[in-house]
Amino acid sequence: MADIERRFTKVAVELRAQQERKSIGGYAAVFNRQSHNLGGFVEVVDPAAFNASRGDGWPDVIARYNHDDNMLLGSTGGGTLRLGIDGTGLDYEVDPPKARADILELVQRGDVRKSSFAFQTMEDDWGTTDQGFPMRTLLKVRLVDVAPVNTPAYPDSTAGLRSLARHVGADVEEVRSMAERDELRKFFQRSDRPSAPRKKTYGAAARMALLARQKDPYA
Repeated sequence: MADIERRFTKVAVELRAQQERKSIGGYAAVFNRQSHNLGGFVEVVDPAAFNASRGDGWPDVIARYNHDDNMLLGSTGGGTLRLGIDGTGLDYEVDPPKARADILELVQRGDVRKSSFAFQTMEDDWGTTDQGFPMRTLLKVRLVDVAPVNTPAYPDSTAGLRSLARHVGADVEEVRSMAERDELRKFFQRSDRPSAPRKKTYGAAARMALLARQKDPYA
C-alpha cells in the first residue's frame, strides 16, 4: 500500500451559506501550480490526477479539521462532503455537525485560512522546472481526505524521494543524502553528451605552409 502523503494550498478557505445550512469550502489542491521546496524538489498536481477517485465516486473520502481523527467534519459516504473538479483544482464543501460550530466560527473569523489534502500516489513522473530544479508531477492519486487547517505541517518528502529513487534507479539513502545537500538536480544533468569538437589550431610554420598551398594548388 502506498504511503499517505499530505500537501496544502494557500487558497483561502471560506464559509458558504445556503439557506439554513452553513458549510466550509475551498480548494484542497490547485492544478499546475508549483509547490514550495519539498526537500530538494517541487511538485505539481496534474489536472487529471483525481480522475480515478472521481470515477469511483470518491470512495471513503472524509474531511477532518487539521487531519485530526477526533475532528471529523463530514464524509462522502454520509453525503456531508461534496467534491468537485474544475479548471482550477479540487474543490470541496463540507457540512460540519453542530458540535463543530467552533470550526465554522474560526473559518468565518479568518483564523483558519488554508486547506490540505491527503493522498496515495498511484502514478507520478519526474522532470525539471525551467530553471533545472527537480520537479515531481502527480499524475494519478487516490484521495484520502481533505482538511481545513490553520497550522499545516511541513510535508514529509519520504514518499517522493522513494519515487525519485525508483525513477533514476538509485539507492534510496543516496537520494535522501543528496536531497539533504540540495543536489538532486544532478540526477537530471546528462553526462553522456559528446563534448563540442575542439577548434583546430596551427602553429606559425604550419600556417605559412597552408597559405603557400592555397596560392599554388600544385605545390
